[in-house]
Amino acid sequence: MYPNVQLHIAGTWRDAEGGRRIPVLNPATEEEIGSVAHASRADLDEALDATQKGFAIWSRMSAYERSKIMRKAAGLWRERVETVAPLLTQEQGKPLAEARVELAAAADIIEWFAEEAQRAYGRVVPARSPGIYQLVVKEPVGPVAAFTPWNFPVNQVVRKLSAALAAGCSIIVKAPEETPASPAELIRAFVDAGVPAGVIGLVYGVPSEISEYLIPHPVIRKVTFTGSTPVGKKLAGLAGEHMKRVTMELGGHAPVIVFDDADVDATAKLMATSKFRNAGQVCVSPTRFLVQEKVYEQFVDTFLDHAKTVKVGNGMEAGITMGPLANERRIPAMEALLNDARQQGADVRLGGSRIGNKGYFFEPTVVTGVTRQMRMMNEEPFGPMAMMLPFSDFDEVVDEANRLPFGLAAYAFTRSAKTANAVASQVQTGMMTINHLGLALPEVPFGGVKDSGYGSEGGSEAIEAYLNPKFVTQAGI
Repeated sequence: MYPNVQLHIAGTWRDAEGGRRIPVLNPATEEEIGSVAHASRADLDEALDATQKGFAIWSRMSAYERSKIMRKAAGLWRERVETVAPLLTQEQGKPLAEARVELAAAADIIEWFAEEAQRAYGRVVPARSPGIYQLVVKEPVGPVAAFTPWNFPVNQVVRKLSAALAAGCSIIVKAPEETPASPAELIRAFVDAGVPAGVIGLVYGVPSEISEYLIPHPVIRKVTFTGSTPVGKKLAGLAGEHMKRVTMELGGHAPVIVFDDADVDATAKLMATSKFRNAGQVCVSPTRFLVQEKVYEQFVDTFLDHAKTVKVGNGMEAGITMGPLANERRIPAMEALLNDARQQGADVRLGGSRIGNKGYFFEPTVVTGVTRQMRMMNEEPFGPMAMMLPFSDFDEVVDEANRLPFGLAAYAFTRSAKTANAVASQVQTGMMTINHLGLALPEVPFGGVKDSGYGSEGGSEAIEAYLNPKFVTQAGI
């Protein structure tokens, strides 16, 4: 059964003031499966007051106590994965197997940050004179406002939530209205583990209205956002006006560079699997496949063979490997990119159309004959679409990889250590994985450069964004 999702404010699960609600649709059936509370301005004011009080409590707790509660939350969450996975699939569309992977990974992330809570070290700076101590201590920045997207509704919340709690911050999460139940259950695990009232708030509503109210509010001292580049720029600008600390994880258009000395067949199979994960609705999804001329046809043929085996359908059904797009607006967005490419001479080798007229299903799509002028080569497709482009030499492919303003993730495949080192150093990206898929582990950085944002949501770097360094110097009397 899909729940009617409530707000969590001041330690209480409750409906919104006035009872306003937003319908939640199953993208595989287009049926309304439930609803989520729509926060009012009064609800937001109560959440702000609660998070200020929660910060006073949580920031004074020892790192050891915070870590213990977080580890308990991770244990509770692992026990609930099988219960929550169907909710995630119903509201977001991804196959049940993918939902389980996302949820299980969240427990690992919580545990990683629970350990980091006890390792937010300061340092002693050698003094220039005797009798003087110079210390750098780390203090939590304050209450946080977090804004998260619908493509990974648990993964995106858990990174922000865990880093904030580990640092000693309180947090208000504005989770996605389209996929509200799974992040609510995540927060329930933290509440049940003993996080004090007010430390975690959960609200839903009109995203622009909530962000425009929370970000400038004097209670909020830190903003973290995952979403599109245009929205991210707007929110970063608003935060900048009020001198708020910001972490931005924005859009990408990841290049996949396949050199002619790579294991072509293995690479094609691996990247086809990665491409169609979550129907391509992944910020680090491989999109621009740049393949050296000598092996281009071989790569495309193998990729096509694997793409044809993708089984599209309702993620709750056995054997399904790709679910629907998460919302209706993604269908015309995909169609517009494809129409533009066709008009400019591209060859749609596979897919390219909506499947049926019930549910937001779209065919796995492979396009060749693309040019740099086509919209799909310049705009993040955020769907099950792969564009193939041959290249001749190293300098050419690096220029293409760096051509766009995005710089979130990049992939490269080669048997040459020299080539691997060169491509790693010259491609402008926040993350690069070479000869395997190695992104998004809890212990490694996760973030981009250029228009893909700044800051990290993984590794030891992530917690630093929630801490202020304070310098304390003291002389003996």
